[in-house]
Amino acid sequence: MKCLYKYQWVKLQRNYLPEGKGILGYWAKLAACAAYRKGTAFYCGYENAVGPGMWSGGVTGIKSILGVKSRSTALQVLQELSELGYLTYHLDPKTKKLSFQITDWVMNCSGVDCMSGSVYATTGYGFLCMPRKITERLVKAGRVFEEADAWMDLWCHTVSEDSSNVFSGMAPVVQYGKYGIVLTLEKLGQRWGLEKTKVWRFLKKHEDTFSLYRLPGSYGCLIFNKMYPSEEEIVLPDQAEVMRILDEIRIMGANAHKKGTDHEHINRLVAWYGKRLAGKETNQEDENRVALSTPITRAYLSHCRNCENCNYDCQSSIYVKLLMESNKGHIRGPCEAVDLSKIAKEIVEYEYAG
Repeated sequence: MKCLYKYQWVKLQRNYLPEGKGILGYWAKLAACAAYRKGTAFYCGYENAVGPGMWSGGVTGIKSILGVKSRSTALQVLQELSELGYLTYHLDPKTKKLSFQITDWVMNCSGVDCMSGSVYATTGYGFLCMPRKITERLVKAGRVFEEADAWMDLWCHTVSEDSSNVFSGMAPVVQYGKYGIVLTLEKLGQRWGLEKTKVWRFLKKHEDTFSLYRLPGSYGCLIFNKMYPSEEEIVLPDQAEVMRILDEIRIMGANAHKKGTDHEHINRLVAWYGKRLAGKETNQEDENRVALSTPITRAYLSHCRNCENCNYDCQSSIYVKLLMESNKGHIRGPCEAVDLSKIAKEIVEYEYAG
């Protein structure tokens, strides 16, 4: 399924939970074991009624889920999650039965297939739906993100196949807000309460999941999520393809008023003009072999032996047409290098109109 920016949830595989320390890592482990429908759960020979987002059993079961050894540590984790509003839990002092309820349980993602069978998902099977804004509580609380928290933050802000984000059509990409497609290590560090060097080390450690693409100058970077669940195998774009899209956006926004830093400016251009490119084929290398750059001041045709090769190399009749008009149709013999500076603007307006 598509995970658009407007959706309030994202998918997380139960067999690919975050590693390392962090309160959200514990939350993900508990949520992955919670019931996804109302029914009766069986645990250690006992029957317990549960609802969506609920788990019922004993402290030993919680220790096993969280991967901790002591009872006090398990209860401390539950208490911290409760104080942050991620869940509620209850421990019966007589029966020792413990149950918890995930407060941010996503219901509108469940389908007919979830209405039958066991109320608990098979360990490591399928995926759970997480609220996209689940990490915002840590940001508002001013907490320093640990490894699992930062991992979850990037995952929860992954966008896939969104028409308003041209890069999400190439591969699932991380996006923070409308003007937060292009990121910087400094911004992530401020959000997580970490130094820039620690953010860099985190991304290098988890580059098997989050692939960082550097952009020129002080624009920033793109972060693709290559492990995000998809119907087809995710193939990351190469750097040249990303730069081609970025150059097209810069051409369309050449006359846009610049406000703020280069990073802020390019984010606005991507948000404004990226929508026009989102519906196009992301790889047009075979369709148009003429490289684009900003600004365009002079353009030359390649050295070809006749006009048929010219048409083949340019792959666009508009270039040949404008060239012939500029030379009054007197193109004979081998094509020579011709200055197109007078018609470059007209070419761009034709290619990117609307």
